[in-house]
Amino acid sequence: MSTPLSGRKAQAARNDEVILAAARTVFMRSADAPIAAVAQEAGVGVSALYRRYASKEDLLVTLCTDGLRRFIDVAQRAALLPDPWDAFATFVEGVIEEDTHSLTVHLAGTFTPTPELRELALQAGDLGDAIIDRARTAGAVREDLVDEDVSMIFEQVTAVRVDDPERTRVLRARYVALLLDAVRPGARTGTLPGPGPTGAELGARWVPR
Repeated sequence: MSTPLSGRKAQAARNDEVILAAARTVFMRSADAPIAAVAQEAGVGVSALYRRYASKEDLLVTLCTDGLRRFIDVAQRAALLPDPWDAFATFVEGVIEEDTHSLTVHLAGTFTPTPELRELALQAGDLGDAIIDRARTAGAVREDLVDEDVSMIFEQVTAVRVDDPERTRVLRARYVALLLDAVRPGARTGTLPGPGPTGAELGARWVPR
């Protein structure tokens, strides 16, 4: 059983959650936004924000690290399901529900990844690929579905965003359902046009601009 945080530490943790939530909002609007915009969104002074994050790059790294950890948690839980299709569908739905993929891709190339971030990215990729490979081997998804196709599905669905968060959630669930039908072996589409994206194509976006 974990020890409850002291009053001061609990307040600091709450402040950090507010700052990170504000940073997600601000940087989804514009990855080039200044750190002062995050402070304004969070309702804190710029000096208070800099006491927690030495630079904008530190804040961006923290956001992406948090997103990858959430992705890993979703993948690990999905992998425990005995049915390959259930594991695959739960993985896809869970990553989109966490809404981490859109931000991490949006921030790609805006900072230099740390060794920890690279390690988490490799772990996340391995977990996701294992779930997809398992579903493909079991015949639960179409055989021409490549691992990178799923990354593009994440991007397409998380691009759906309206002013109302609940409406956004419902719309995303609608398109996840449609796309999950499209990756089943019995989908009406025959041979897919052109090859799927490659790891090199998707990874190139992480080269700092």
